Amino acid sequence: MKRAETCGPIAIQGHAGSFSEAAARAYFSPATQLAPQPNFRALFASVEDGSCACGVVPIENSLMGSIHENYDLLLQSDVHIVGEIKLRIVHNLIVNPGVQLADIRYIASQPPALAQCTRFIHSLADAQTIATDDTAGAVKELAASGARDRGAIAGAQAAATYGMEILVSGIEDAAHNFTRFLVVSRRAEPAPAEPAKTTLVFGLKHVPGALCRGLAAFAERGINLLKIESRPMPERPWEYVFYLDLEGHLEQVVCAQAVEHLRETTEFVRILGSYQQGDTIENL
Repeated sequence: MKRAETCGPIAIQGHAGSFSEAAARAYFSPATQLAPQPNFRALFASVEDGSCACGVVPIENSLMGSIHENYDLLLQSDVHIVGEIKLRIVHNLIVNPGVQLADIRYIASQPPALAQCTRFIHSLADAQTIATDDTAGAVKELAASGARDRGAIAGAQAAATYGMEILVSGIEDAAHNFTRFLVVSRRAEPAPAEPAKTTLVFGLKHVPGALCRGLAAFAERGINLLKIESRPMPERPWEYVFYLDLEGHLEQVVCAQAVEHLRETTEFVRILGSYQQGDTIENL
């Protein structure tokens, strides 16, 4: 997507100061108008109905794996992937001003953030965890409460947004912690810049060797597959759809031929988007 061409607010999930906000501003611009949504389903709906120009949604984390809800929503929604960005995630213990580490009895954050900081949390023997809907929301609630016995795990922007202090920085278990975000729009990207990536989803005929035959469409043409993800079909127990990321875009003849070959061996194929491979943002 040509980032300067967006017109209208960009939907994100969660509160101001979230990692989704950081990803959206890094992808578009620091002055981008954002439209926070209460959950991912509402985010997709806001793009579908045109109230938001695009949405920025996390799709996978390098430590925790895929965000399955958003894979499902990609298939359920009438949107197209038009871009991506990868963001390094640095978690911080954030507190009300003046609170000391010895004061902490509770730590609040989104469950994936808590899971990414288990070593630090376990080092605080008396601390209990509290699950929240998003990282920045945990900081917002902490600021409003004025609590002196708890902290929240979130990014540095959340601390700045709500006037809080970072007590300990970089508390994630692994320094190489990245989240990949997708940019979704009602309009497909016609001709992405190189290097390009295409994401599609397909359903298989329930016969022996079906997956092997489907993937052969790409192997026979030397197309590199970047990721494959399976998700259950709700109406057909023990059957699955497969999401596939591949190098290239559908205006390339070899990619178009591979997709047509795939259609011959599957029940359905849906192209979710061809888009430029995203930048990796190490420091904001």
